[in-house]
Amino acid sequence: MAEHFHVNTPLLESIAMSKRVGTPVLLKMENSQPSGSFKIRGIGHLCQQLASQSKGVVCSSGGNAGMAAAYVAKKMGVPATIVVPGSSPQLVVQRLQDQGATVKITGKVWDDANAEALRLAESEGLTYVPPFDHPLLWQGHASLMQEVAASLGPGVKPGAVLVSVGGGGLLCGVVQGLRDVGWLGVPIIAMETAGADCFNAAVKAGRLVTLDDITSEAKCLGAKTVCAKAFEYSRCRELTIISELVTDRQALHAIETFLDEERVLVEMACGAALAAIYSGVVSRLQAEGRLPTLSGPLLVIVCGGSSIDMEQLSNLKHKLQK
Repeated sequence: MAEHFHVNTPLLESIAMSKRVGTPVLLKMENSQPSGSFKIRGIGHLCQQLASQSKGVVCSSGGNAGMAAAYVAKKMGVPATIVVPGSSPQLVVQRLQDQGATVKITGKVWDDANAEALRLAESEGLTYVPPFDHPLLWQGHASLMQEVAASLGPGVKPGAVLVSVGGGGLLCGVVQGLRDVGWLGVPIIAMETAGADCFNAAVKAGRLVTLDDITSEAKCLGAKTVCAKAFEYSRCRELTIISELVTDRQALHAIETFLDEERVLVEMACGAALAAIYSGVVSRLQAEGRLPTLSGPLLVIVCGGSSIDMEQLSNLKHKLQK
């Protein structure tokens, strides 16, 4: 079996984005992973550790974790059952089925699908693959920062890292990766959309918060409660994590601009991070003194996402520009 399932993704400089923020911007292109997003790093690592002798895996996912689990299970030769909420686009269901997975649609939001996945793991003896809340996932995601360190070479480190937060798995992986390569002092800008803002709500409240509902169109950021480890990191003195929100319209504007300027289509969840540049969040944080002048390039994790195509983009524009 392959040593791992993910690929070492390109690290590209964006001239257009660099011009906007007045500092070099580097894009870690996780959209080019075989499953379409960074999720394959953690899920591949977890499945190798836990599922090699399994009679099957089960994963609850509004899209990208499910795509990664289906891809990895297929490569490992084990059956995959993916439980998705009713809010998932038909496109996602079709792609999961194309990967050979059995798809079960349950409930309205991710939390409903997750409860069903846990029940199936218990009743049918399947290996449960959590989408974001597991140390093995974070360990797998941390490989992303090790690649960046190898690409930048000795003596160069990012001035800040820009990342989208859904349930907090990528954020935890980035923190672990920063620790692994000795970059703990590098600030992290953690971006969410209003209406899928479980991390920001927890940071403001000083405790874990469960959102009543996910009202954002960035459905793949749609966890009602952030993982406890991500919240714990937000309160850690040796880390600087700045939590910020953008609107759905700003995230949509970001994915359209990114498509125009970089010729890559990513989903709304990824647009939250990109909007930090296109909607001036980075510049505002610097003006407010909350983000220091960057001593190195701004690293953007382009987390990718397969829940988007031109039809979906057109639907989003129609919905959000009313």
